[in-house]
Amino acid sequence: MLDFWKIFQDPNTQWILMGCMLLGLSSGVIGSFAYLRKQSLMGDALSHAALPGVCIVFMLTGSKSVLLFLVGAAAAGLLATFAIGFITRQSRIKQDSALAIILTVFFGVGIVLLTQIQHSGSGNQSGLDKFLFGQAASMIHSDVITMAIISILLIGACTLLFKEFKLISFDPGFARGLGFPVTVLEQFIMFLIVVAVVVGLQAVGVVLMAALLITPAVSARYWTEKLNVMVVLSGIFGALSGLIGTLISASGSNLPTGPFIVLSATAIFAISLLCAPRRGILSKVFLRISVRNNVRREDTAFPSLQEGSNL
Repeated sequence: MLDFWKIFQDPNTQWILMGCMLLGLSSGVIGSFAYLRKQSLMGDALSHAALPGVCIVFMLTGSKSVLLFLVGAAAAGLLATFAIGFITRQSRIKQDSALAIILTVFFGVGIVLLTQIQHSGSGNQSGLDKFLFGQAASMIHSDVITMAIISILLIGACTLLFKEFKLISFDPGFARGLGFPVTVLEQFIMFLIVVAVVVGLQAVGVVLMAALLITPAVSARYWTEKLNVMVVLSGIFGALSGLIGTLISASGSNLPTGPFIVLSATAIFAISLLCAPRRGILSKVFLRISVRNNVRREDTAFPSLQEGSNL
């Protein structure tokens, strides 16, 4: 306990802790709608697609500005969403195949550009490889402020458009019949996912960001049947993952923050899978045992019925 108290007293750790919790909170909220719309791979595709945007911005400006990196990553992510939509609308290729195509193509281009930068004169000092797995320790006060503002905007947008997002997530045909701009709303959800992914690149990285989007939402789904409760739980689970992962990372030396955040989210999922009251494995096992015991008691109490059924 004393070690954790010392960790909380470190100003740098406080900023990192705040940033990772805000990242988990916003990712969990917007990830709920991605999960419900069966777009679990969307976060993976967009996070991988952001890498070439980061590399191109560095090649054009030669600057290591996090804000410029975020702009480049957002532009690449939006381009990826339009490419996915174009492929699915103009061909017979389904969305999962389009996601796989865009993910591999954009990430391949990003790796080529990253290799080219690292072999150039300033490549060794660029630090762009940190975007693959994240480097939360490099976050400063301004980065956390940026995360806070973007998290508030993401959560505010999901709150204001909750009914619309709920409708297009469960029945887009009905929403279109009511006159809702379904295509615009779907693209706006994609844009929010892009923003969440881009913000998380510095802390969690390209490879692991998809897990932080989807895992809290899947965990929350085990605990409730109501969408509003699920969204709130998903945000709480995401923030808790950021808290636990950061504390574990700060408790030792050379422990990466991003992977521990994802592992914390996975641990919460495992607990949900086992212990959720209605959907959990243990709950189903206990229910089966209870039903079996009730049947045995009924057979014992009314043996004549059992004999008559055998006859």
